[in-house]
Amino acid sequence: MKEEIKIILEIADSCDPIIRSKIDDELVEEIYIHASKVVSRSVRKKSEGIHQFELKLDQLLTSKYFGFPLMLLLLAGVFFLTIKGANYPSELLATGLFWIEDKLKLFFNFINAPSWLTGFLVDGVYRATAWVVSVMLPPMAIFFPIFTILEDAGYLPRVAFNLDKLFKWAGAHGKQALTMGMGFGCNAAGVVSTRIIDSPRERLIAILTNNFVPCNGRWPLIIMLATIFVAASFPASISSFVAAGTVVGVTLFGILITLLVSKLLSNTLLKGEPSAFKLELPPYRKPQILRILYTSFIDRTLFVLGRAITMAAPAGGLIWLLGNISVDGRTLMSYGVDFLNPIGKAIGLDGAILLAYIIAIPANEIIIPTIIMIYSSQSKMVELDLAQLKELFLQNEWTVLTAICLMLFSLLHYPCSTTTWTIYKETRSVKWTIISNFLPLTIAFFVCFLVYRIGMFFM
Repeated sequence: MKEEIKIILEIADSCDPIIRSKIDDELVEEIYIHASKVVSRSVRKKSEGIHQFELKLDQLLTSKYFGFPLMLLLLAGVFFLTIKGANYPSELLATGLFWIEDKLKLFFNFINAPSWLTGFLVDGVYRATAWVVSVMLPPMAIFFPIFTILEDAGYLPRVAFNLDKLFKWAGAHGKQALTMGMGFGCNAAGVVSTRIIDSPRERLIAILTNNFVPCNGRWPLIIMLATIFVAASFPASISSFVAAGTVVGVTLFGILITLLVSKLLSNTLLKGEPSAFKLELPPYRKPQILRILYTSFIDRTLFVLGRAITMAAPAGGLIWLLGNISVDGRTLMSYGVDFLNPIGKAIGLDGAILLAYIIAIPANEIIIPTIIMIYSSQSKMVELDLAQLKELFLQNEWTVLTAICLMLFSLLHYPCSTTTWTIYKETRSVKWTIISNFLPLTIAFFVCFLVYRIGMFFM
């Protein structure tokens, strides 16, 4: 019997990929039908009503016509709650942390510490850390629990099911949709989650493309630009919806790039046939509160926040040094801005933005404070409200087109240092680690250049 099965499998393997895929689908379908018959004969259910409700819900959520719109609607709802809900706690947290900063300065003055030490530790290291915490913690504390509820209730496997055909078209694995979902919280976590993909080729594609979904460190910048430049053009009554819609649009563009790059890789550097993806949709479950709280706050929020702080603190010190060490009457930061300005202008940005991205490789969260510091010629990062931010950006010749190019650059540019290190640990390859950085950077420059040129043509 084993020999006969072996012969059948060998014949199936020698078939055309399309025929092989159909054989595989029919085999799984037959197994499922047979298992369903066995269950119906041997298992007595207490209530058929719940089972029928779940079937109806599945038909709706995985429907060819309603599955995608419902998924987008849900995604927009999550972003809307995150954007609206994070504002007040973020301001409250910033007020408290910057109050502590004032007390630290009083303490350093009390012990007669030299001004450079106070500046480096308080204006550099502490301020960058406080900024990261106040900006990152509230959105994460909202986004991760909602994400975990959807995961715990059994909705995410339905998302993978809906996206499976698209990833199969791109030569990738349907499970990549799940790893992409993890990337929305943290790209490093998304890279680690690719371990669920068995095929090394498809796993590598998932690792190299995870960066194209915005992580928590990039949400604040995208949300801020969508709010003060795009949504501000609409009446206040609908501005929040416009901002949420803009963020969804940027996210969908990231998913589109993920599919296109996966297709490109699977046809060039990582050629091969996509493996069969048979996902048994789990039953819907009542979310378990304690597990959601532990997973979202301990495993995700505090883990990501701790890593961001570890990266942001030394970056804050470096920013302070660049803004306070002068050569021939000019700071090192101003030299960097002048050097990068021609490159930045070519893609709709400027030298200050590019320098901020280079300095903020360890943590995307400090990009905006660094840009503010450069524009306002301050020797330390400063805090501004949204109206003051917009005024400062307009003074530095920002337009809606600048904001769009910056959102796209933020979406597509290289991964942060933590994600890069994680990619190396997962692939054990210097070559793929380098590619994982240069590939998105090249795409970011190309897309921004194209968008800027097209935008200038119409403006």
